[in-house]
Amino acid sequence: MSHFSDYYDMTRVRPEVAAVLETINTLGAEKFVHRAKGIDDDASFPVENYKDLAAHGLMTLTVPEAYGGHGFTLGEYAMAGAEIGKYCGATALTFNMHNSTMMWSRFMYEMPHLTDAERAAFAPLRERQFRRAVEEQGIYSQPISEAGQNWTSKPAQTQCRKVEGGWRITGFKKFASLAGYCDYYSIVCTEVFEGQEPQHEDTMIFVVHKDAEGLSVQGEWDPLGMRGTNSRDLILKDVFVTEDDMLMPKGIFIKTMPYWPHMMATLSPTYMGVAQSAYDFTVEYLRGETPGLPPIDRRQFTTKRHAVGQMYARLAGMRALWWQAFMEANGFPSKAEVMRMYAAQYNVMEGAQELAALAIRTCGGQSMLKSLPLERIYRDSRCGALMLPYTSEIMEDYMSTLALFDVEELDDAPGDAHGARTSLWRGDGGQLALAAE
Repeated sequence: MSHFSDYYDMTRVRPEVAAVLETINTLGAEKFVHRAKGIDDDASFPVENYKDLAAHGLMTLTVPEAYGGHGFTLGEYAMAGAEIGKYCGATALTFNMHNSTMMWSRFMYEMPHLTDAERAAFAPLRERQFRRAVEEQGIYSQPISEAGQNWTSKPAQTQCRKVEGGWRITGFKKFASLAGYCDYYSIVCTEVFEGQEPQHEDTMIFVVHKDAEGLSVQGEWDPLGMRGTNSRDLILKDVFVTEDDMLMPKGIFIKTMPYWPHMMATLSPTYMGVAQSAYDFTVEYLRGETPGLPPIDRRQFTTKRHAVGQMYARLAGMRALWWQAFMEANGFPSKAEVMRMYAAQYNVMEGAQELAALAIRTCGGQSMLKSLPLERIYRDSRCGALMLPYTSEIMEDYMSTLALFDVEELDDAPGDAHGARTSLWRGDGGQLALAAE
């Protein structure tokens, strides 16, 4: 398996980050890679992998150092996620769901356009979540999808209503990764009022304990790939929450997320790792170094050597763009930075499946056997391009629209009225086209 120093400029990587990447590679090589087949075969959650991550203090990468975390930037976190993805895609994908709650609590609080009053109200809420993650080693799920709706285009269908002492949440979350295995669910919902249509400005996020009355996990989970995510349906029926259960004060999510579009691209580290694993398997296989197989050297075949060269060229270009996009990620990005991020997202999600397909073609029929990891890598790689909010189809539309139209023309640009255009980055106007505009 490759080492991260093979593809990163280590003079740009902090020693603390390099140490974490080294730890992940050790865990991956010694443990994760050996568990991956069983996790995939049984569609079982990677419980033991999470125990290892927690034991090594890796569940708090983006938690500020002042609260006992690592204080990683978004780019540094992405590097860690990609290393996990090399060994077990399902672990990396669910790891991102947990870390998203930490990232939102960290980076949204740090946005410069929050008022002193907003930041003062936010501080104790995020401290509560950081404490749970650090001291309790609590695991978070952040289910947002609601079956058939791009959640950045319309207000969340999961709704809350004000009642005495708090709110009651009722709704449904699809593809709720970590369902039944996390300690807390971060629930994005819309506060609704009589006689008024739901609107983005009324978005609220509550942290709901796994044992809360009215919360249940339902359905089966038997997907094509990423089978260990356990992304079953989460049902909320009159779940009671209070102000203390808020992830952040009302209004902060909509005020900040439009100006941090890179935080919607954090599924891509997993697939950067999956792409690397497809390449690594191919090299290992052709060199006759695959564990459990006879040491047959296949490097003499010209066609296979050329395929490896093609794979490396594709992989290196993908990673260079992806790493730049994440390392420059910050609030209030420029149009150029957003375009690079969109292109990186698209290239990784499409490139991972292209590399996995070429790996199978290059390695031949034996590589399709379920006893070898490439078959699983191939199925996992297919899933990334489908995942909201930044599917490959949406990225094609976003890149072409921003390339062809000026920011002031975006509202009148031709597009699909039923598509996801309202979540397109809009410069100083932000990313979400709010109902009040």
